[in-house]
Amino acid sequence: MSPVPGAEVRVVLVTAPSYDVALELARAVVGEGLAACVNLIPGLHSVYRWEGAVEESHEVLLLLKTRADRVDTLRDRVVSLHPYDVPEFVVVPLDGGLDRYLAWIRTEAAP
Repeated sequence: MSPVPGAEVRVVLVTAPSYDVALELARAVVGEGLAACVNLIPGLHSVYRWEGAVEESHEVLLLLKTRADRVDTLRDRVVSLHPYDVPEFVVVPLDGGLDRYLAWIRTEAAP
């Protein structure tokens, strides 16, 4: 049985309070080889419960592409740089994608 394309690749969702913070996070993790690339999506309006109250804020969504074996190190680095007490860090496995693109992620996010 052949491996599922993308099985070793993950997309990680992180939100940030501003574009500047998101850009700083993206540059750090790509520069350190923890992610192959990060897409910044401004204009996010978040509604969430925090410490018993319903809150709303404008945020920037980061889509980070990395290898499965880099997720723990990536998480630790994002947490260390992030201004939130509890930053969003959601890992999404892939079940496919363009082979050349997935190979590029595996190469660029290599330790």
